[in-house]
Amino acid sequence: MKQGINSIKGKFTLSILFSIFSAISCLTTNAQAPKTKTIKTIIIDPGHGYPTLNAKGRYSYEADLTLSFGQLLAKKIQDSLPECKVLMTRNDRYDAGGLSSPREANRYRAKFANENHGDLFISIHCNWAPGRRNSEIVSYKTSTYYTGKGKNRKKHTKKVPVYRTWSSPSEVNGVETFIWAVNKNDSKVQFVQSNKNVVADSTELHGEHGGDAPVEEMFDSPEAKIMASLTTRKFFDQSLMLADMVQNEFIKQGRVNRGVKQRNNEGIWVLQATAMPSILVEAGFVSNPEEEDYMNSDKGKDEIASAILNAIMGYKKNLESGLIKTAATNLAE
Repeated sequence: MKQGINSIKGKFTLSILFSIFSAISCLTTNAQAPKTKTIKTIIIDPGHGYPTLNAKGRYSYEADLTLSFGQLLAKKIQDSLPECKVLMTRNDRYDAGGLSSPREANRYRAKFANENHGDLFISIHCNWAPGRRNSEIVSYKTSTYYTGKGKNRKKHTKKVPVYRTWSSPSEVNGVETFIWAVNKNDSKVQFVQSNKNVVADSTELHGEHGGDAPVEEMFDSPEAKIMASLTTRKFFDQSLMLADMVQNEFIKQGRVNRGVKQRNNEGIWVLQATAMPSILVEAGFVSNPEEEDYMNSDKGKDEIASAILNAIMGYKKNLESGLIKTAATNLAE
């Protein structure tokens, strides 16, 4: 009996090792294979939407600005890459899917991107920071106070300052681009594995390892699970590369660079729920009057859309040449 158990364990171990080897070999083969189209579908996601217009400046809302950036970016992509399909998660002032709940709208965004088999997911937002509290002494007044008790009680006066307080708009500015947090990687793996289109494209399972097996069994196989993990790592590297290129394009325009970041405390759900490389661009601070004016201007809108477009074009070129940066560098603290 013990010999039989050891034999089963040995076969199980060999099976897992073979699965790992097969998955890695398949990924390597696919990576080396020539690709005429590295990007077929791009999902543009203008953040927020009515009734939640989110961050507000002096006269404009984040949701309206992100829609204008997204629509202009979509047009620029279609002009530059006519063979590429560009899809918007929303194309009017209302939130994605016409939903009133931001939570449900975000789930719609991810489902929309996954069901349309996006090769890139680009979410566009605007930042916000609180204004500064200011104060200054404008005059003094006489204040009376007493010390002691009974016969020893004495009256005193002193001058105390009178302050004027006011708030001034935030001076925080700049652009930053987010990728999903490493501690949310398991969540991303689950969405990659559940997207059968991604698994099928990443694996080329055949024979006893897929071809004759039921569809559900093939996608739940050890090879598919391993491939989902490897594909997720590849998506992370690609997302980091694109995010870094977006920031570099903004730097060329003279914008303040706040870096490529992760939000580790809570993550960004749409980034980890989309089975593709995904980034979120914070295009500027609507709470800063200068940046609000810039983002509302034709020049600002064109430069923001052009920066993201140029990054996409550079990203596409790098993918086609096989050049992908590793995830170990270029992340801001």
